[in-house]
Amino acid sequence: MIVTTTETVIGRDIEETLGAVRGNTIRARNVGRDITQGLRNIVGGELKSYTGLMAEARDEATDRMVAEAEAMGADAVVSVRYVTAEVAQGAAEILAYGTAVTLVGGTDPDADAEPASESNADVA
Repeated sequence: MIVTTTETVIGRDIEETLGAVRGNTIRARNVGRDITQGLRNIVGGELKSYTGLMAEARDEATDRMVAEAEAMGADAVVSVRYVTAEVAQGAAEILAYGTAVTLVGGTDPDADAEPASESNADVA
């Protein structure tokens, strides 16, 4: 499955637009993490525990979006975007969304390539 933030897949033609797909997850912080990250916030620096939490949430939302696209028979998801929103104190939703498409020739990257003619074929 090709996943891209661009509107097209470079070097490939879109055969059919199947529709919008999305995946989301809601993650909550925990008390132990809040205490250690609160201390880090006082002295400054990256809140690595929260960075990891958000990265895992983005991956899970992306996986769910891809699963929805695969169920529709898509070869790719284009125009992928991410949105984060606080849904409750200490809990955030990550939403991944895009457009599911099929590509000419499916997922074979050589499907759109022109066949070699005698004039440009290698001659041994």
